[in-house]
Amino acid sequence: MTETVEAKPTNASDMVDVQSSHDHRALNIDKVGIKDIRHPIQVKDRSGHTQHTVANFNMYVALPHEFKGTHMSRFVEILNNHDWEITVESFKTMLTEMTNRLDAEIGHIEMSFHYFVNKAAPASGVKSLLDYEVTFIGERANNENTMNIKVVVPVTSLCPCSKKISDRGAHNQRSHVTVNVSTRKFVWIEEIIDVVEAQASSELYGLLKRPDEKVVTERAYDNPKFVEDMVRDIAAELNKDDRILSYTVESENFESIHNHSAYALIQKDK
Repeated sequence: MTETVEAKPTNASDMVDVQSSHDHRALNIDKVGIKDIRHPIQVKDRSGHTQHTVANFNMYVALPHEFKGTHMSRFVEILNNHDWEITVESFKTMLTEMTNRLDAEIGHIEMSFHYFVNKAAPASGVKSLLDYEVTFIGERANNENTMNIKVVVPVTSLCPCSKKISDRGAHNQRSHVTVNVSTRKFVWIEEIIDVVEAQASSELYGLLKRPDEKVVTERAYDNPKFVEDMVRDIAAELNKDDRILSYTVESENFESIHNHSAYALIQKDK
């Protein structure tokens, strides 16, 4: 006896939309979507050039309690609808497009990428690229879009206490300063980097000759900073910039004489 197998529908219009079916648990989901999908992007820098790089995207929407699931494929479609490479301008419009396509009231997109600055060494003038981690964070709620810029800036910090108590030298460390800002007007990524590097014991470079090493070593020694000094000095500069509405400044110092990091954070809504 041959068992009869029911044929599955092959046309999209005939298929059951399980994601849109009713869910009985009465629990809203704050964020649902896709994480860590890579896509080419273009970013204009302050020098007038366009950098071509690859970004990691996280894309989420809020899901009301009555729906069982969201349509994951639509997130990928939205990325690919913006030609081959996404720009900062198209990133801003993606929030509205995403919430409209998924019938959502709240949407969230994060676009993280490596951003390169061509820096000249302080003594020799030799140029090299230094990379920075940048994230654009966009959110749509109440029919309004907001956007934050987050930049991780690696710098050098030298311990004031070590310098004060030691007869010879002072211990220093590489630090990661993370600045997350919300702005009312356009701000270059390089402007955020400049603020951080100016308040560090010394900035970093991709390539240094011996005369350059002497300069940065002595610069750090002449400009010691605790982790507390770093976040306070950077916050003080951000307070002066009327374009910045709110900010978070974090500094993590990877200690050279301890097996732990020193950390400080300041948040302010101006």
